[in-house]
Amino acid sequence: MKAVEHHVSGIILQDERDDNLGPLLAPLGSLPGVGPALAKLLARAVRGQRVIDLLFHLPESVVDRGLSPQLSRRPESVVDHRYRPSLRNAVPGRGTTMQVRVRRFDAPARGTRVFFSPLEARRTGVGELVFLSPTQARQMRVGATVPVSGTLDAFGDRLQMAHPDHIVPGGDIDRIPALEPVWPLTAGLFPRHVRAALHQAFLRFPPLPEWLDSVLVARRHWPDFETALRQLHCPEAFPDLLRGDAWQAAGERARQRLACDELLAEQVAMSEARRRNRNRPGRSIVGTGTLRAEALARFGYTPTGAQHRAVREIDSDLAASYPMMRLLQGDVGAGKTLVAMLAMLAAAEAGHQAVLMAPTEILARQHLATFQKLAPVPVAFLSGSVKGRARRTVLEDIASGRAPLVVGTHALFQDKVVFDDLALAVIDEQHRFGVEQRLLLGEKGDRADILVMTATPIPRTLLLTQWGEMQVSRLNEKPAGRLPVRTSLHAMASLGDVLDGIGRAIARGALVFWVCPLVTESEAMDLAAAEARFAALTERFGPIVGLAHGQQDIAVREAAIADFAAGRTKILVATTVIEVGVDIPAATIMVIEHAERFGLAQLHQLRGRVGRGRDESFCLLLHDDALGSTARRRLALLRDTEDGFLIADEDFRLRGGGDVTGRRQSGLPDLRLATGARLDLLLTIAAQDAQRVAEGGASESRRNAIAQLLELFDRHDAARILRSG
Repeated sequence: MKAVEHHVSGIILQDERDDNLGPLLAPLGSLPGVGPALAKLLARAVRGQRVIDLLFHLPESVVDRGLSPQLSRRPESVVDHRYRPSLRNAVPGRGTTMQVRVRRFDAPARGTRVFFSPLEARRTGVGELVFLSPTQARQMRVGATVPVSGTLDAFGDRLQMAHPDHIVPGGDIDRIPALEPVWPLTAGLFPRHVRAALHQAFLRFPPLPEWLDSVLVARRHWPDFETALRQLHCPEAFPDLLRGDAWQAAGERARQRLACDELLAEQVAMSEARRRNRNRPGRSIVGTGTLRAEALARFGYTPTGAQHRAVREIDSDLAASYPMMRLLQGDVGAGKTLVAMLAMLAAAEAGHQAVLMAPTEILARQHLATFQKLAPVPVAFLSGSVKGRARRTVLEDIASGRAPLVVGTHALFQDKVVFDDLALAVIDEQHRFGVEQRLLLGEKGDRADILVMTATPIPRTLLLTQWGEMQVSRLNEKPAGRLPVRTSLHAMASLGDVLDGIGRAIARGALVFWVCPLVTESEAMDLAAAEARFAALTERFGPIVGLAHGQQDIAVREAAIADFAAGRTKILVATTVIEVGVDIPAATIMVIEHAERFGLAQLHQLRGRVGRGRDESFCLLLHDDALGSTARRRLALLRDTEDGFLIADEDFRLRGGGDVTGRRQSGLPDLRLATGARLDLLLTIAAQDAQRVAEGGASESRRNAIAQLLELFDRHDAARILRSG
């Protein structure tokens, strides 16, 4: 064991860490052959600076050039290059491994550095190898028979293989890897760099104890940690796995094992966080109910049963002797703001202050408008746009306690913001803030309670990972009188009919959101961009079309949204900047272009921008004409239900936890190894095991082993606490 110093706010902390983890926690530049430039490229690709981050950078697919017969079922992650035709029978567009005979070389045209090596005759044409560099082409000799591997494409009357993946000048086809991992890369980084760095990393891999439950490992036939990584990164190092589909089964077991490792680390860290929070002293806050009663009278509606339940749960936490750490998860339109305000009024009734922080000024000002309408006490507002004398006045009101309730944005983090007696911090759309920011706001008070809110439907299983240190309250009812949003699917081929319908709706006074997934045209993806759609709709409908996207200056974007809310424009073309924090009850139509490119949870959030008033609302999901079966099932689920929690759970079941929204699910953990359709089962296993560890159901040797696991996954505080018992 050795001590590693960390400097935090001028205080030197020492972590006890195992010496044998040093090679894995070392920087990437410590590997032989990895200089500063390559280390920088690797760090960008693997999203980390350590050797273990490189080892956690798992292949996204595998090229299979095995010699065994072609399998009848192949995973989507496998690129099948077992196809070994003659050139005469080759099919364009397929990955191919084949023997070719070099006939001649052609000089490149117009001085480009492309070399052509025609192959054996194919009908009246010839085949070509195309090289982007003459160095690779010079390996070829006229008349030689050469094994090559790559993708064949049709080019006129000939087949062409552009810059082959492998060429073996000596003629030995067995030198081409039978199984070749394909890692995600970045500009300037090539597979050979990753392969060489991994080779050096494995040469230095230290012996590690088994931290998983031995019975679980034996029952599921999982390899140990190091073997699992080796099987995925270096499959050809295991000859026994190259027969038939044995390597596929072994790879699945390896991925499951590594997923369980990551989930166990998450769960143990969360268990320790819960224990630390329970052991921290808090202060009991009990309101009188007078301010709440007046606020509800101004509200004029009866809260839902779910709102009543959430308020009771929050009151219980506020009255407890330990600080509250609770997540309020409310579906779109479920009334989270009212619950948060009632909690903040309880703090005010007890003579303290409460603050609500939102990620954008638009959302913060909407909260402010609600509070000023309902709260019977002064409400201060602070954002970056509040300047000069007005800002000084707000800071004085907060510091003196004249403002019992405060609403604002990131500006509340600033050192100059000093509270008189902050007892409760409410953070809206928590995923837009880091954990450090959340704690920083809470530390502006003495043992302040923390309530975080999110409208993102989070799958039940994943609540355990990202929010495991918190208690959870769910608002799963909508206020009475809300009409369902009628959702329909439309192929892009029917765009003309959709536009005709939009024109009729605008003539009746409707306001229309039109959401596009990109801001500018992309050569890589054939998607409609917001700017292009804005131009097309403006040409058709005139100046009643507005535009809002994330690359605009915030003042320009907010002015566009304000014009739309006031009815000065009738169509607002936007990107996902309107996903949260835009409350325009008069808007009744939501059009989402290329809806299959979004995740279901994000689509559900976007749909929630309409249906907020008393009029019937509609959501039109435009999709590619050729829609896959999985994408069609996902969109049909959104069409058939408005239950955000059901949508999140089903989307998680269909797509796993790695990429729930098409990019990454807002508010979900950044899992690196724990992805795939079996994640819900593995998470349950890890959560139960972590609970046994927390309750003392693990030997000292296993606790020390789990502490090493926590170090590898950068959970240093939890590792230190676990070692200390």
